Amino acid sequence: MINLGDRLHELRNKLNLRQEDVAKKIGVGRTTYAMYEQGKREPDYETLLKLADLYEVSVDYLLTGQERTEKHGNKRNLFFFDVEGLTEEEIEEIKRHIEYVKWKAKQERGKNKNG
Repeated sequence: MINLGDRLHELRNKLNLRQEDVAKKIGVGRTTYAMYEQGKREPDYETLLKLADLYEVSVDYLLTGQERTEKHGNKRNLFFFDVEGLTEEEIEEIKRHIEYVKWKAKQERGKNKNG
C-alpha cells in the first residue's frame, strides 16, 4: 500500500529534485524531509500545505492518494460553519485543515490498535 512517504518520494522524483532541494523549499532540514519519505516522521499541517503547493497536488492527494470530488459545490460538508464573507481560498484552507485533522485522527487510531 502506498503511503504519504511513498507519494512524496514519487512526486520528488517526477520533478527531478533532491531531498535537499525539497527541504530547502519547504523550510526543513534534509534529514527531516528524508524522515517524511521514510515514514519515520509526519509533517505538520503547515508543512503539508507547503508540500502540496510545491508538488502542485492537493493535501487530499498527499494523504490518501486520491483527489476529492465535490458533489455539492465548494461548501460540501461545511454547512455547519459560517463561511459567509470568506474567500474561496479561505474556505479551501478550512477544508484542507479538516482533511488533515481527519487523517491525523485515523493515524492515531491505527497506532492505538497496533500498540
